[in-house]
Amino acid sequence: MTEQQLHVRLNEGRLSKEKIDGLVNELTHWPELTGSLIQFVFEEDKSDSFNASWVLDHLIRKKLVYILPHMELFTQGLQTMTSESCIRPMAHICEMVTEAYFIKKDETFKQNTTSEQLERIMTICFDWLIGNHKVATKVFAMTSLYYLGFQFDWVHPELKMVLEDTIAEGTSGYKNRAKKTLDKLIILGH
Repeated sequence: MTEQQLHVRLNEGRLSKEKIDGLVNELTHWPELTGSLIQFVFEEDKSDSFNASWVLDHLIRKKLVYILPHMELFTQGLQTMTSESCIRPMAHICEMVTEAYFIKKDETFKQNTTSEQLERIMTICFDWLIGNHKVATKVFAMTSLYYLGFQFDWVHPELKMVLEDTIAEGTSGYKNRAKKTLDKLIILGH
């Protein structure tokens, strides 16, 4: 598959779950297209399409390491995003990356992810958590921040404060995840 063929496939109208799965299966054989796919995510964020972001999310679920050569592009582009339909899958990728780094302690991620890239994820996750975003985005951001707090000392106390301030007006899904996260923070002594 070429970059042009990928672009055409992503712009064939809204992709069904089956078409996304088929495209992801093909892309597992073309890891070099991951950077182009990320670039397409940032381009489509300015439109009303979200095919590339959904495909990227599903590809990274299947082949998490495909994000590593493109962490700089990925983390720098997150701050520019405005479409909730594109942000949610990117927030999910942030959660998967931080989980691999901090919880699974995957050496490949520890060796190939810089502190600056983690800081960019941390910054955007706080923006997503306190901003006007849907619950899924906030939940992914909350979880990423919890993991990031194992490296950045000030994150856990700040996260706790934000959650305590926002839990009352959150949806039931937000309240549920916020309570679980607060319980974990209390266990850690925050």
